[in-house]
Amino acid sequence: MRLRVPVRGPAALKVVAAAGAAAAPVELVWGGPSEPPRAPRRPPWAPALELESGAVLFSPNAICQFFFLCRGDDPTDLGTQWLEWEATELQPAAAAALYTRLVLGGRALEAVGALRELLAHIEQSLARTGAAFLAGDAPSVADVVVWGTLFPVLQEESSVPGKRGTGGGPRLAGLWESRCSLVTSRGELQALRTWFQAMTRSEPCRAAADTVLVPEALLEFTSCLQKSPRPARPCREPPATSPRCSPCPRTAPVGLQLRAPHWDLLSPQEEEGSERALTEDEIAAAADAWARGAAALPRPWQPQEPVLPVEGMRNVLITSALPYVNNVPHLGNIIGCVLSADTFARYCRLRNWNTLYVCGTDEYGTATETKAVEEGLTPQEICDKYNAIHADIYRWFGISFDCFGRTTTPSQTTIAQDIFQRLLARGFLLQDTVEQLRCEGCQRFLADRFVEGTCPFCGYEEARGDQCDKCGKLINAVELKSPQCKLCRGVPIVKPTQHLFLDLPKLEQRLEAWLEQSWATGDWTANARYITRSWIRDGLKPRCITRDLKWGTPVPFDGFRDKVFYVWFDAPIGYLSITANYTPEWERWWKNPQQVELYNFMAKDNVPFHSVIFPCSLLGADDNYTLVNHLIATEYLNYEDGKFSKSRGVGVFGDMAKDTGIPADVWRFYLLYLRPEGQDSAFSWSDLMLKNNSELLNNLGNFINRAGMFVCKFFGGAVPSMVLTPDDKRLLARVTLELRRYHQLLEKVRIRDALRCILSISRHGNQYIQVNEPWKRIKGDEQDRQRAGTVTGVAVNMASLLAVMLQPYMPSISVAIQGQLRIPAECFVLSQDFTCTLPPGHRVGTVSPLFQKLENDRVEALRRRFGGVQAKQTPPAPEIPVAPTDPQRLQELTQEVARQGNHVRQLKAHKAEKAQIAVEVAKLLELKQQLALAEGRSPQVPAPKGKQK
Repeated sequence: MRLRVPVRGPAALKVVAAAGAAAAPVELVWGGPSEPPRAPRRPPWAPALELESGAVLFSPNAICQFFFLCRGDDPTDLGTQWLEWEATELQPAAAAALYTRLVLGGRALEAVGALRELLAHIEQSLARTGAAFLAGDAPSVADVVVWGTLFPVLQEESSVPGKRGTGGGPRLAGLWESRCSLVTSRGELQALRTWFQAMTRSEPCRAAADTVLVPEALLEFTSCLQKSPRPARPCREPPATSPRCSPCPRTAPVGLQLRAPHWDLLSPQEEEGSERALTEDEIAAAADAWARGAAALPRPWQPQEPVLPVEGMRNVLITSALPYVNNVPHLGNIIGCVLSADTFARYCRLRNWNTLYVCGTDEYGTATETKAVEEGLTPQEICDKYNAIHADIYRWFGISFDCFGRTTTPSQTTIAQDIFQRLLARGFLLQDTVEQLRCEGCQRFLADRFVEGTCPFCGYEEARGDQCDKCGKLINAVELKSPQCKLCRGVPIVKPTQHLFLDLPKLEQRLEAWLEQSWATGDWTANARYITRSWIRDGLKPRCITRDLKWGTPVPFDGFRDKVFYVWFDAPIGYLSITANYTPEWERWWKNPQQVELYNFMAKDNVPFHSVIFPCSLLGADDNYTLVNHLIATEYLNYEDGKFSKSRGVGVFGDMAKDTGIPADVWRFYLLYLRPEGQDSAFSWSDLMLKNNSELLNNLGNFINRAGMFVCKFFGGAVPSMVLTPDDKRLLARVTLELRRYHQLLEKVRIRDALRCILSISRHGNQYIQVNEPWKRIKGDEQDRQRAGTVTGVAVNMASLLAVMLQPYMPSISVAIQGQLRIPAECFVLSQDFTCTLPPGHRVGTVSPLFQKLENDRVEALRRRFGGVQAKQTPPAPEIPVAPTDPQRLQELTQEVARQGNHVRQLKAHKAEKAQIAVEVAKLLELKQQLALAEGRSPQVPAPKGKQK
């Protein structure tokens, strides 16, 4: 391996230290000051690791992680989250601090003080865990990376050694005391001090500092910074759930909230949104943009039907993971795929990007066959039924598909078989005999998802036959310990059968080259990159693409014509076939990587199939297919304190949401507000009520309603004339900053964070109205009345802007605001500037409240309804009787039922608390059901006692 490091690079320290810490066998090559970047779109200071395979890594953190992987260190969730935090939070702040110190000549106090909250955050995490290092008791790649970013900011220029190898490292370690004293009193940040000293005194870090931080390198780096734009500090908005220093899940760094780790320790000024002062140039530019009015806006783009790529435009192709047809999606499914993709698609259209959004139901496979047996229908009838259910749910949620299709079509067969034939002709398919589980009771080979057992890797007892939900590792069903058929709970046997495999090892080099290019130029979420790397790190293996089923795309190859394609070879091809059913010119989207940008949206469990298996199929087919540029994966959304479960009646499912009486746009808002972008999040009824009543009703709705009502009440329904003061112009600049931040976040598909920009603008609007009190000024003299008119006119134009910004998130509310304010259709487009779209004289319509308060009694009733109660009130599905258990087990269960029954009676006799009795009764019922099963009977769930309301 060869590591090329530009001498002026801020990342040089971390990659050199990581190479030393991992004892990586690399040849270190120093780049010259005038050496161009090693790859397009990469900054000139980016290091490059040239691998023996010919692939090149450009990301500094990926290089560091690669060194530790080569040493045999497996990545941990904790370490990965620290790396993400360093890349998204610490790096920008450190870059801004270095710019302040080296380019602007700022004081050390100013430069280092900018890191105060981030340093305190690391201190908090170290102190809470009690560990010596960030991810445990031994230094990891996370420690090296975070140290490497902090060290250049904390070291004194006067202490940099005059030449390499003079032993400056130990001396530099002592500088921690002087630097920390700039931002804290002595005795604070003790855990951080200890950690920083331990890292700086370690041989790899000390050697890296001696090697990298030489005077000529600092001069060159300063020169590079002077030619660069000033780095921006990260946006600081309150988090979705913002108790300060709130406890974090065990899987995350203690105190480390990946949604916005620095939010835990904001100053009061930052919490109020005044994170930085506005410049005079920004204020003047905002006032100028305002004055240009609606004429400065671009004309909204109206694509022809069907939507096809257009030369010279940005052509965006969006897919969301195809939902299984045999079930009803819950809120987690909806936010993980279709709603996130819909929000981004709507944003793209508002930007005048030529956008096509396709999705549909995944309809082939054993799951469909089994559902058909359960309901007494044919597989096609099941698909027809549930496709309509899915379409109805997504229609209610306002999902704006250009085409919502399905995989059971002739186009699917044609395209899938063509890709198969091309892979076969190019030698990327293998034949092999495999051991497969067969259930003799059901008389069928079992699909992976219809086998459950104990994970051979982590011991999780409910692992599926294809993947363990706990450790995430892929599994062959025959590897499961104690496997069971999910249909009849019988024990399957292993039988040999012939299958076809995709030769992933043969495609691995092509895949790695494509991934490196896609990661360098596209936006992949951190979890998508991590999951993909773990697959490649473990080494790709041939992947079976056929199954012994009837319901699927038939395999067009002699000897295998009685088999069908495996769903994870077949299903992603559904994106192509659904587009083909939408337009016969589908290849203009799917065989056009030169003109088309492809965004895939999914939950993290779908990542390997979209980042490895499907790309390998298309790369092997070698037909100029459009491959994913941006892979956007969410974490999981949980329900209250557990998981969604249709069988147990826990959680809100798509077909139930509209029966709650809560409007679809409120559901959209809340799901997007807590979208699990960096870590798992949880739906909470109490939090839904809080966000509806505070953010929607009291903040957003209150501002828009007041702005419109003032126009109607005080100015006869016509927008008044406006004479802007310096304070008004500062408000315009502040709104413009929020608008541009909104764009920056959505362009990076940080959907949840961009929503906070909308709420921030409405907060500024409420404060503006409250400070200026137009309802009082309208009663004053001419100057006061003019001021009331200006405030009202600016406020109603802010409401007009919010209507457009809200459209991706709450389309129905957006339309309502457009109607109430009579916003012209040509103004429904997003630009980078806040302009006056409702000029003086513009007449508004009838203004009415946009949101209703959610009362606690109603929310508590909904919590009970979806907390499992409805499952008890629903007759259970008939159980398949099983053979009686052996007599000894029957006797044991009979005795346990008797003992538990006596225990319950004693509790009742002694008038124990109802909660304790309920727990013991539940145990008794569970034992009775086990006894019924052991006797070969279907267990009967007793009807609830008491009066029926």
